[in-house]
Amino acid sequence: MAGPRLRSSRAGGLSAMIVTTLLACTASAPASAPSHAAVPEWIDGAVCYEVFVRSFQDSDGDGIGDLQGLISRLDYINDGSARTQRDLGAGCIWLMPVARSPSYHGYDVADYYAVDPDYGTNEDFRLLVSEAHRRGIRVLVDMVLNHISSDHPAFQAALHDTTTPFRSWFRFLPEHPGVRNPWGGDNWHRSPVRDEYYYGFFWHGMPDLNLENPAVREEAKRIATYWLEDMGVDGFRLDAIKYLIEDGHDIQDTPGTHEFLREYAAHVRSVSPDAFTVGEVWDSTAVVMQYYPDQLDAYFAFEVADSIVAAVRSGSARGLLDPVLRLQQALPRNRFATFVRNHDQTRTMTALDGDVRSAKLTAAILLTLPGVPFIYYGEEIGMTGDKPDERIRTPMQWSAQPGAGFTRVSPWQPLQTDSLRTHVAAQDGDPGSLLNLNRRLIHLRASNRALALGELIPLRTTSDAMTAWLRRDGEGLMLFVGNLADTVTAGTALDGAHRALRAGTYDARDLLTGRAAASVAVSEDGRIERYVPFAEMSAKDFVLLELAHRQ
Repeated sequence: MAGPRLRSSRAGGLSAMIVTTLLACTASAPASAPSHAAVPEWIDGAVCYEVFVRSFQDSDGDGIGDLQGLISRLDYINDGSARTQRDLGAGCIWLMPVARSPSYHGYDVADYYAVDPDYGTNEDFRLLVSEAHRRGIRVLVDMVLNHISSDHPAFQAALHDTTTPFRSWFRFLPEHPGVRNPWGGDNWHRSPVRDEYYYGFFWHGMPDLNLENPAVREEAKRIATYWLEDMGVDGFRLDAIKYLIEDGHDIQDTPGTHEFLREYAAHVRSVSPDAFTVGEVWDSTAVVMQYYPDQLDAYFAFEVADSIVAAVRSGSARGLLDPVLRLQQALPRNRFATFVRNHDQTRTMTALDGDVRSAKLTAAILLTLPGVPFIYYGEEIGMTGDKPDERIRTPMQWSAQPGAGFTRVSPWQPLQTDSLRTHVAAQDGDPGSLLNLNRRLIHLRASNRALALGELIPLRTTSDAMTAWLRRDGEGLMLFVGNLADTVTAGTALDGAHRALRAGTYDARDLLTGRAAASVAVSEDGRIERYVPFAEMSAKDFVLLELAHRQ
């Protein structure tokens, strides 16, 4: 039986706030674990675009991006027409937190059922989803379940009343346990109300939820249902899931965390079988593999991101493909999410010391590898940014106008120093720009099954500075060749694995430039031997060749 609903009584506060108290003794049993299900078909070939609403487009002149502003820019992300390529062509957007929060970033939620007033209203959000769907864009929202805001009415009730049922929604101790986390930090915070401590992994303003409590688990599922059914979203990105449930002093990747994710994912699928869930497990591939096969649909491949940047920076292909090959071998297609940078990391262009050639090569590698690629807003034009976090979440640079086309007034965060030269308007009409390369590759991925779904087959090269691989789906064949070096390479040859291809001769055409490359000869045992696509390749250059078997 559901308990009382709690609403904020603060003036101008959380009027839409609903948290349902369920006592442990009356909670329903956990859902059975799902099988190793395939991801929804709509994700095939889709590239997802990560948007920080606060920094994307201001529509009402307050210097803060909002949902109406995002709606006005949807055609930039995907205009819904297969005949045009002036849009990015992204098949989904991931919105960083949009629920009511006292912070600028939104990762401390104060009301899971209401859009933050800075961004608009729940009706604005529903309009966004409708307009996105009309263009063929699916919408994922950030779901934060590890912790909530210290302003949340449930936590305020727990602080002030030791008899409230909300007390068991959090972890309290009468004394500090005297232990620190593995990184030397202190996760136990002194209560401002009485002589006791509460647990909050990230910060005292983000008390952790006690997901071992059935009432909390049921509320988490109720929130998911609300966003899927009432708000119309197509899935979730789940934040910081390594830390969901503690087991004594063990605070990450615990059996309880895996159990909860199985239960939560089963619920999401029961409400919306076509929903997609992707989780943040910021760790090695070995740790990420613990979260398969029957929890969320996918997880971000941080090792893949690191290996891409390391290869482009170092000029060496050694180890570049190791993490993605391991994931491909262990998982069905599209069960892992690739990316280069996100909202917590130094932007790619800054990490690459401002080298546009390197940024283009990085984008080409990402968008020709298996997995579901995610691109952080502004990466497609080479925006810069480094820590602190606010400076890697600065307003989108649309034009050289005052406010960078983002706003008519002073933006919530000062623009980057390169905003007058690095912007969408400057690159829009330049066929050789980073923006137009991203557009071309994203559209190719959406329309080409080999790029979208094909098996990755690594090729050997006669130089560590060169990297090459095939993507194969049936008769569809794509060959990527990249020069990671800062110098021209000449005469580099490629060799293929045994039985990689059907024997014969293949014509090769660069899909990005249209120029023909040398034909590919494949031996009777299916090997590519000593193939040289071009006599030389420029520094940080690459080609994407479509191979067609000559009849």
